[in-house]
Amino acid sequence: MENFTFWSPTKFVFGRDTEKQAGALAVEFGATKVMLVYGGGSAVRSGLLGRVRESLECRGIDCVELGGVKPNPADDLVYRGIDLARHEGVDMLVAVGGGSAIDTAKAIACGVPYEGDFWDFYCGKKVVEKALPVGVVLTIPAAGSEGSGNSVITRLDGLVKLSLRTESALRPRFAVMNPELTFTLPPYQTACGITDMMAHIFERYFTNTQACEVTDSVAEGLLRTIMTQGKKAYDKPCDYDARANVMWAGTLAHNGICGTGRREDWASHFMEHEISAVYGVAHGAGLAVVLPAWMQFVARRNPGKVAQFARNVMGVEPTPDLLADALNGITRLREFFRSIGMPATFGDMGIDSPDIDRLVEMLHLHKGNPIGGYERLSPADTHAIYTSML
Repeated sequence: MENFTFWSPTKFVFGRDTEKQAGALAVEFGATKVMLVYGGGSAVRSGLLGRVRESLECRGIDCVELGGVKPNPADDLVYRGIDLARHEGVDMLVAVGGGSAIDTAKAIACGVPYEGDFWDFYCGKKVVEKALPVGVVLTIPAAGSEGSGNSVITRLDGLVKLSLRTESALRPRFAVMNPELTFTLPPYQTACGITDMMAHIFERYFTNTQACEVTDSVAEGLLRTIMTQGKKAYDKPCDYDARANVMWAGTLAHNGICGTGRREDWASHFMEHEISAVYGVAHGAGLAVVLPAWMQFVARRNPGKVAQFARNVMGVEPTPDLLADALNGITRLREFFRSIGMPATFGDMGIDSPDIDRLVEMLHLHKGNPIGGYERLSPADTHAIYTSML
């Protein structure tokens, strides 16, 4: 196990009707004027946005609104939000929604006090030193952004999708988590969220760092829980306990605890970011295709951890053949993804003729050569993985 620092300062307020506490929480963290950042009309139609606004205004907090966040959030709305926040004198952002709304709010939060282009942080030119505080009212458990310092934004010029990771500057001050707000999620969105959570764990679980038994056990337990409770939530959307377990698992999948004491991978996320940037597919759907393909490729070189996953998570009976066990586990993982309606190929995602050469070129331009931690992947390797997804 390697040295590590685990930092998780977010105040999580979990349970029924907790969105009514948004105002008190904003006051607790010093807000006087809040920008509400949200996506489409569901937050408005359901009355959630109104309840959050009322909670804030009852505490004497003025509100301005920025709607229109889309999946795979883009920089154009971030620039609009920065200008609006500066003009209105906003001192906190509260995201109402899922990862896209939260990541947009984080990008605005770091852009407001910065004199340059917020994109400098995402492309690695600058490090975030100051940011407005961010709060969250979570409606889509998936990205785990409510408990992390991370944010992913797509730059429309060139369709470049990059992630920003901070230890503390962009971790939300509070996250309100009411599982009842997820009851009306479409099955496909629920399934994409389940896949995204699992991917966040996989990126940390697949490592060559030894003697991380505690972190391995946390990761494996979360994966088993996400699969069992996620399938219940997929089949019975109003099962409160299933939704609650899935929601909390999504936070723990990405708040850093599953990466403690180890080196991480992230090759699958990098590969998927290129797909969703160019073709606009849902991030979780793309991951459902990339992850098994990546696992199958790396298992032939380094089967140990994949076999451990197969045995401890997917229930494969151990044999002396690590590779056979690993491949058996990957088959079972694909079957699980199919059981919740996730795609298995490019064609299933509606991409009949992907430009694999472009995907590989842009992947290594943005992320370097090689990529990955569990196995270092060259352009020839990632080309082979993308090709196996046809």
